[in-house]
Amino acid sequence: MTRPYFSRERISHFELFDRHAGLAIKKMKERLRGGHAVDFQDVVSRFTLDSATQFLFGKCVQSLEDPLPYAYNDPCAPQLTKAQTVAEQFAEALAEAQRVIATRPRAARVWPLLELLGDKSAGPMRVVDAFLQPIIDEAVAKNRAARAQVKNGAVGSEEAEDHRTLLDHLVKITDDPVVLHDETVNILIAGKDTTAATLTFAIYMMCLNPHVFEQLRAEVLGTVGSQRSPTFDDIRNMKYLRAVINETLRLYAPVPYNFRVANRDTTLPNSDPRGPNVFIPKGTGWLDERLGKYFAVNPSIFAPFNAGPRICLGQQFAYNEMSFFLIRLAQNFSGMELDLAAQPPDARPPPEWAGAEGRKGLEKVVPKCHLTIYVHGGLWVKMIEADRET
Repeated sequence: MTRPYFSRERISHFELFDRHAGLAIKKMKERLRGGHAVDFQDVVSRFTLDSATQFLFGKCVQSLEDPLPYAYNDPCAPQLTKAQTVAEQFAEALAEAQRVIATRPRAARVWPLLELLGDKSAGPMRVVDAFLQPIIDEAVAKNRAARAQVKNGAVGSEEAEDHRTLLDHLVKITDDPVVLHDETVNILIAGKDTTAATLTFAIYMMCLNPHVFEQLRAEVLGTVGSQRSPTFDDIRNMKYLRAVINETLRLYAPVPYNFRVANRDTTLPNSDPRGPNVFIPKGTGWLDERLGKYFAVNPSIFAPFNAGPRICLGQQFAYNEMSFFLIRLAQNFSGMELDLAAQPPDARPPPEWAGAEGRKGLEKVVPKCHLTIYVHGGLWVKMIEADRET
């Protein structure tokens, strides 16, 4: 149902990206000019939420219109007290529903016992649906009215057809409210948090490796310049930009865990055509030492978007969205650094991490995950605004 919508025209929705990226960067500049740190994770989460709701429903939740938070140690923090806006309620409820859902596979078969008193996702989903359901109902009604007009001999508008949203595309296939609700929420979650996580950790790693940001910025300025909006071909030709994104995906996979269990006895093909197929018993959730023996040469070993028939539908859309935002960021800022003093004390790596093997011993922040990975306590940064005269 959804795959046909993700054509080149849809995945290159640069006008939409530019609108929301421009507002995000404007909000960052206003805060940075006052000498304050910015929670970059919060900013890009708003950017991806506004972009996703506009792309999916044609109605932006407008989360970037709300004031950015201040760091816990900022003198201005106590002054920012206000009632939650609709956008904040929606974003918080969506995140809470994901946290609840993420605990279920970890608890395995006993998870219903944890919710004997009620479905813990029901409350936050009521908030999500209060925003979403009227939009779905409107799209269904609009499509039914259009069908009635066609039946009565009216001709549909090609322009409206060309600019329809994903939801408008789906209602032409089904008007089942449950299917429409689940498909749109599924794409919203997939398109919002994974992209925000990758952008967050890309900036985190470039703060730790400033030479990478310098080289990325050189490629951006050499390809696009300091002002022009990038095109599809610009992004396709920027190899270092793609390498930065891919290395971030390798180090910090947006969905850092996955559960795959064989539901029946089966076999998998051997990478050596002369060898026998590999037997996988029912209930197997992983491959043991056979992984290295039979599948080490698998070309899909790096598959942040999965692979095969279940590959992420929005892979190229996500690459374009992340690339566009990083280009705009490099055009507007010439340097960046972590503000570790702004990191909440309970969100800093514990002393026992120091000297540990792998990334753990190097971390300056604490990565956590619900359905997707995120930085505990936010990613607080300061950036140097660039001279954009040329």
